[in-house]
Amino acid sequence: MAPEERREALIAATIPLLHAHGTDVSTRQIASAAGVAEGTIFGVFESKSQLVVCSLVKALDPQPTLDALAAIDRGAGLRQRVAEAAEIVHNRFIDGAHLMHAARRLFFETAPDADAQQRIVDSRRQMHEAVVEIFEADVSLLRIPPDQAGRLLLLHCGANAFGPFGDPEEFRGTDLATLLLDGILIKDDKRGDRTTC
Repeated sequence: MAPEERREALIAATIPLLHAHGTDVSTRQIASAAGVAEGTIFGVFESKSQLVVCSLVKALDPQPTLDALAAIDRGAGLRQRVAEAAEIVHNRFIDGAHLMHAARRLFFETAPDADAQQRIVDSRRQMHEAVVEIFEADVSLLRIPPDQAGRLLLLHCGANAFGPFGDPEEFRGTDLATLLLDGILIKDDKRGDRTTC
């Protein structure tokens, strides 16, 4: 197996172990999952830490999420587009929540890595831009700029995935679309808002 292929195979074997064990995964576990001798790891990576960093970067690659957001039908109504975007973003956050936490701790605190930190920053920017695009076609319908609307969607999905008051099992993209687009006040066509603030 060529060195680059072996590198990719070790990363592929490590990612499920990171989901299961976090960054405490051992090189013995990785070698067993990859079907190689433990020493093989160090013929490809300088250290276990380097393998873990490369695996976290690969596992948190935003491209599949960006592709899914780009595939949302731009001809669909705003409400449908927002609901679909919310589901996609929320699923990403839920699927990678513990890896995102581990990456932040590792890249910023335990073993600061400027390149990995920049990847996280770039990933956040790309996600925000992709979500903003969902709102941009209907900017004339919005009371706030698409940039702010995108941040609110990401904020809610993040809080639901990571926060103490989140309820990932009950999350529905349609509910978030309703919250973002309609608010929480009951509307009355004849009298305006039923509630005075």
